[in-house]
Formats: sequence, C-alpha cells, structure tokens
Amino acid sequence: MALFAIPTHVVFGTEALSQAGAYMKKFGNRALVVTGPHVARSPMVCELKKALEKEEIAYMVFDGITGEPTDEMIRQGLEAYKKSHSRFIIGIGGGSPLDAAKAIALMSVQEKDTEIAVFMGEPIYCQVPKIVAIPTTSGTGSEATKFTVITNTKTDVKMLLAGDCLIPDLAVINYEYTMDMPKSVTASTGLDALTHAIESYTSRKASELTDVYAISAVKRIMRYLPIVYNNGNDGVAREQMALAAFEAGVCINNASVTLVHGMSRPIGAIFHVSHGTSNAMLLGECLSFAMDGACERFANLGRACGYAEEGEDDMAAAEKFVAAVREVIKTCEIPTISEYGIDVKAFAKAIPKMAEDAMASGSPGNTRKTICKEDCERIYHKLIS
Repeated sequence: MALFAIPTHVVFGTEALSQAGAYMKKFGNRALVVTGPHVARSPMVCELKKALEKEEIAYMVFDGITGEPTDEMIRQGLEAYKKSHSRFIIGIGGGSPLDAAKAIALMSVQEKDTEIAVFMGEPIYCQVPKIVAIPTTSGTGSEATKFTVITNTKTDVKMLLAGDCLIPDLAVINYEYTMDMPKSVTASTGLDALTHAIESYTSRKASELTDVYAISAVKRIMRYLPIVYNNGNDGVAREQMALAAFEAGVCINNASVTLVHGMSRPIGAIFHVSHGTSNAMLLGECLSFAMDGACERFANLGRACGYAEEGEDDMAAAEKFVAAVREVIKTCEIPTISEYGIDVKAFAKAIPKMAEDAMASGSPGNTRKTICKEDCERIYHKLIS
C-alpha cells in the first residue's frame, strides 16, 4: 500500500496569484507574510499585497529570513505572527521562507516554552494555521512537501521536521517569479530538484504513483536546466523547471530522499553551504556509489531521458545516466569544496561528525543499498581528494 499526499490546492500559471485570492480569503482576514529582505522589496511581494488588499486581508510582512532558516529566525517570526494576530501564514521566496513559514505555523500552536528541536525525528501530529506557499525559485519543492529543515544554532545540526500538517494548503506557482534568479541560484535549486526526483525514484519508499512524477521531473530537468542556466530569460525552460520542481517535491513528500540529502545537511550546517549546492557537490559521487543497488532503476532513467537504448544492458544504461548527470553538474559550474572556499583540512576534520549526523538523519537508510558510517566517510573524502 502506498500513501500519497499533495497540497490541497495548487494554482499554476502567470495569473496564479490573482486566482489564489479567493482561496486565501477562506483562510482568514489577517496573514503573516514570511520572506527575506530581497524578496520583500520585489514586484512579487507588491503583487501579493495587492491580492491580499483586494480580498480585504490585513497583513504583516516578516522579512527576517536572511539565509537558510534557524531556530532563532523562527522564534522571531513567531513573535511577529502573534503580534500581528494573524490567522494564517504565507511563505514567499525560495525554500528558506517556505520552510520558515511551516515552522512558524507549527510553533504557533505549541506551549510557550516549547523548543522546536523536540520535533526533530518525531512525526508531527497537530492542527496548524493554514499555510500558503509561493515559490520564487525552481528547486526546493517545499510548496509540495510535509518537510521543513531548520538549523539548530546550539548544535549546528540541520533538523528535518516532518508532518502532514505542514503540507501547504495552497501552492501558488508562477514561473515568471523565477525569471530573475541568478545563474548560481538557478543551478543550485535546479540540481536540488534533480536530486529530489532521482532519489525518490531510487528510494526504497518509491511507489508507482511517485514513479510517474519522478520520471517526468528527471526528464524535464535534464533537458531544460542546461538551457535555463545558459539563458535565464527562456520562458519555456523556466516554466518547465517550475513544473519539474513541483513534481519532484511531490515525489520526496511521498517517497522521501536517500543518501545525498543525508550527507548534504551536515555540510550545510557546519560550513554554511546552501542546500542545493551541497546536494550538487555530492550528487555524482553518491549516485555512483548507490547505482549498483538500484541498477535497473538508474537504467530506466537513462532510457527515459534518451541516453540509452531500450535493449541496452542495465549497468551500461545506468552508467550512461550517471555520466549525463555529471555533465549537467559540470555545465552548471558547481564548485568543489575547495573552490567554494572551504578549508580542506577543516572539512577533513569534520568528516566523522558529518558522517555520524548523516546516518542519524535516517535518509541514507532509504537507499536501495546498505549504507554505513564508513561509506559516508569515504564519499566525503572523495570530495576533497
């Protein structure tokens, strides 16, 4: 049996926000808008404000998400939510504001002294305010998932929190909001979405339902990410990437992630590398390691994308697919650990802790191959060898 959960409502297209107003009206008459300082000054937020005003919804803008969200940012956002007497929450921006909106919604219904860290690794069951997710990047898929990732500033651990109550009630997707993404953000978020799609397809938790979304997302991203990376004004490619990011988000919401994500979070927490970039740094090595445990599945992706013939040997087809993924990573100019500016000695010293944290996350256990801490350590060492 496979359980399958998606947002209650999804509005997609260039007029998505204006069409979403009627849904938001049902959520309440006061909203907290959660975003970052750059997006807060953007035309997208201006458009959102007009949509809210048209529906006579009062709002407060909290623009304190200045990077990947931390427990301290969530505390500040919670204060804003209470001060504004909001009835629901809107996250607009990249994955960080969307994740933050979910976490603020969660904490708004907890006892005063509850620490967000208590939810790490525990299924979350509670009723939270309605959540609206408006992505301005094409990659995290947070608009479609029950997950939020929040950094614990005391332990330098990226905490994965999960519960169906965190799935947005409304996802508003307009590819035009992604048109001004810098090349580096286009690359990191696009490769994040690719990682979601590949990992969910090769996960132990994959199902026939998630397979449909995963194959579609992989095909779109492998074709359109190189195009949009080289020409950010290509509207067709931007639209296809927005679709793929949502599809990939649906996938991980229902089939979860595997080795790459488990190993990526510690790099981000300790060395402050963006989530999509740390995924991309690991993607080639992790796929090469995991490939023989799910050879047929990797081969299927190779054939679906046109890198291998239908009758070709599974291992050969799988290798061609992984090679093609490495080429996309190269095209997107993802830096190595040292090129990013991370001290190699410091990285090497952190490897035992990172490997331990990766295994503790549970994600490597979804890989169709038995993974141990030593495997993670060897892969981390390959990144600096």
